[in-house]
Amino acid sequence: MREFFDKNAPEGKKIKMSELKFKIFDLYETEEISIEDIGLRKVISLTPQLALKSHGRNVHKFGQTKVNIVERLINRLGVAGHRGRKHKIMVGTSSGKYSKNAKIVLEAFRIIQDKIQKNPIEIFVKAIENAAPRDEITTIEYGGARYPQAVDVSPLRRVNIALKHLVHGGADKAFNKKKSFSRGLAEEIMLASEANQESFAVKKKIESERQADSAR
Repeated sequence: MREFFDKNAPEGKKIKMSELKFKIFDLYETEEISIEDIGLRKVISLTPQLALKSHGRNVHKFGQTKVNIVERLINRLGVAGHRGRKHKIMVGTSSGKYSKNAKIVLEAFRIIQDKIQKNPIEIFVKAIENAAPRDEITTIEYGGARYPQAVDVSPLRRVNIALKHLVHGGADKAFNKKKSFSRGLAEEIMLASEANQESFAVKKKIESERQADSAR
């Protein structure tokens, strides 16, 4: 098996590439972050990478589980105005440009780190755990009538819903205000990590589970 060595290592000392420790954007470590929700451990990827850009390679079934969770957040920023099937709000600060959306996320993480003095990736993962609904409702048709039916949410969908609501909450906090999108997103993530009901994502989770309980 071939071994690759770091060319920038001091002279006379060889460092295997496999021994190097990467950080997300060379800023944030992920090795010590633990996911407390057992159901989400297999669908939240914290694999450290210097550049979080998979170029859409993971398009096969369950391919999202191999994409770093921060990259999935960056990709979600491009549709911050979507509500259901309608594009309700036009947000000029976010677009389909990866570099622009990545700057928004990096600035949000910097704000979180300055305010809480903790790893923002850890706060972000905690926010996802608190914002991921366990139950929701679907509609079934029986005898010509339609009824709401409570169903369990799959782990992958739980994460996708949490990411969507975190982005929507951040966009709503910044829309038509002096506050930047980065600061709105940072506030939404911090509130969700504390399970504060002022968070849009936590509020939507409680609403979804309450509707499911009434439809059982």
